[in-house]
Amino acid sequence: MIRILLVDDEQPARDRLRHLLQAHADVEIVGEADDGEQALEQVAELHPDLVLLDIQMPGCSGLDVAASIGGGPRVVFCTAFDQHAVDAFELHAIDYLLKPVSRARLAVALDRVRAQGAATTPGAPAGARDSDATGEARVEAALPMYPTRFLGKRANRFHVVPRDEVIYFANEDGLTRLTARGQHYWMQPSLAELERHLDPAHFFRVSRAAIVRLGAIAEIVPREGGSGEARLADGTMLPVSRRRLGGLMERLARS
Repeated sequence: MIRILLVDDEQPARDRLRHLLQAHADVEIVGEADDGEQALEQVAELHPDLVLLDIQMPGCSGLDVAASIGGGPRVVFCTAFDQHAVDAFELHAIDYLLKPVSRARLAVALDRVRAQGAATTPGAPAGARDSDATGEARVEAALPMYPTRFLGKRANRFHVVPRDEVIYFANEDGLTRLTARGQHYWMQPSLAELERHLDPAHFFRVSRAAIVRLGAIAEIVPREGGSGEARLADGTMLPVSRRRLGGLMERLARS
């Protein structure tokens, strides 16, 4: 079964998708959301295989949602606007459907999901892109890749943080804190969930409590007993566990 989350701020659009999906015996609608914040909460709670995602919504946009969930569930955008197609495929969307979504185009998108299987394969290369006769952007066998942007919340707003601005992620009171250029943001995924989807060429887990971006490390300070500390670009000193120090040194040498 393909477990699907419907995300659109318009109830008629969700109703139409729900009606069209009734023709597919191997799909299950596990939830609905009418804005970006609710979508992130539903993804974290329900772990769907596929998100049918609108782009222009209150709060954070569908593009921001897709950037945040990274290598999690697969994404098919369903939107009334074609100008976001390039951004959508940079986020490794399976397909990009223009509203009103047709039965045939939705079937094609679902076939692509079936062809790839339910499991996510982070880091796999994207396939070729083309366009169909209606002008809708398409992607052939694109596989999800590592996220290059992250969605974090500060105060009552969501902010998109580029990967190269991230300094580190840390666990704090059961939440994940993203630190970037003197600012702190809060994220939904746990460190364990986040680690599974991060690019190992750019990130390394230095302890149970922190993941650092390798490019943000300025210095490694060995300590007695085989552990150490990492001094980061913002001056933060993070402990590096004894069992992870050797791997971190090797990774830094290779990078």
